[in-house]
Amino acid sequence: MSGRGELEDYVRNIISDVISRGEDALRDYSRRFDAYEGDFLVGEEEFDEAESIPEEDKEVLRRVVSRVWRYHEHQTPNNLIKISRGSLYGLIARPIGRIGIYVPSRLISTLIMIGVPARIAGVEEIVVCTPPIGGKVLPHMLYVAKLLGVREVYKLGGVHAIAAMAYGVGMRGVDKIFGPGNRFVNEAKRQVFGVVGIDRLAGPTEVAIIADESADASHVLADLLSQLEHGEDARAWLLTTSEDLANACRREGVEVVLCDSLDECVWRVNEIAPEHLEIIAKNPLKILERVKNAGAVYLGTYTPVSAGDYFLGVNHVLPTGKAARFSSVLTVMDFVKWISVAMVDRDEFLMERKLGIRMAELEGMKAHKHALEVRK
Repeated sequence: MSGRGELEDYVRNIISDVISRGEDALRDYSRRFDAYEGDFLVGEEEFDEAESIPEEDKEVLRRVVSRVWRYHEHQTPNNLIKISRGSLYGLIARPIGRIGIYVPSRLISTLIMIGVPARIAGVEEIVVCTPPIGGKVLPHMLYVAKLLGVREVYKLGGVHAIAAMAYGVGMRGVDKIFGPGNRFVNEAKRQVFGVVGIDRLAGPTEVAIIADESADASHVLADLLSQLEHGEDARAWLLTTSEDLANACRREGVEVVLCDSLDECVWRVNEIAPEHLEIIAKNPLKILERVKNAGAVYLGTYTPVSAGDYFLGVNHVLPTGKAARFSSVLTVMDFVKWISVAMVDRDEFLMERKLGIRMAELEGMKAHKHALEVRK
């Protein structure tokens, strides 16, 4: 598929087909893309089988969920209400009612990183769609789902999974869709936005590393290559003041930039606006003060991106493709909507309504003006 237009048309045709033919279309695409012909909804028997995973794996998953929970629980939003002279103004937070999480086949950490803040926010209904492997969902994935109280897991992947969640095909529709995917899934999320909310349009993963001569070349190279493991379109940059380090890290897929100063390194990073930024240098906190654009920053020798991906507790759902210039890491707030609230007493209303009356006159809105004048 060579062009943007071809991708748009291809995805649009699948979504339209799912809307018009419903579950028959889902079954056709499941056979075609996943070689799967069974029930979409994971049954109790398969959930029970998840209990057979090794005890040491259960402990790992429980501890990872716990660490992510402890980090995110401090993000719980509070209502913002101001009372002044008998009048009330403010914002109240309400969780999104029903969300969908798209999880690529083996990415257990995706379910953790999205499911945990959703539960903390108070989301009551969580739907998971993930393409089956050999007709099943990874038992470790189902174990995490059970830990999070998620029982609605569907063996659906690709564009048709996004369409099913957005338009309520084979399930009740969701209010907002979260989760990464390939370019087809990404385009599907773009096309259903407006029917439902979406978390972001995720591009290929990225890592940039600022390092000076104190950095261990083996650590730096390992971290660069770890992100390139995600696929051929992943991006990795090394920005360094050390010529020796630059030479040691020249590998296929790694863009090495030898800078005259750490200030230049930071300037270039702010232009890149990477998804992940590591700072491995003598004084990383001082460098951090000048970083303006990055999805997440990992400081020091013992904070590689891989640790953030799995067990530190910080979220790894991050803006890509320069979106860190205007977008942020996933937080509990992404699962909350804010409702504006106002209650004005008679004295304040009568004292200030002249402001609204004149604004209505300026905009030519006679009925608005009358609604203000009619109150005595």
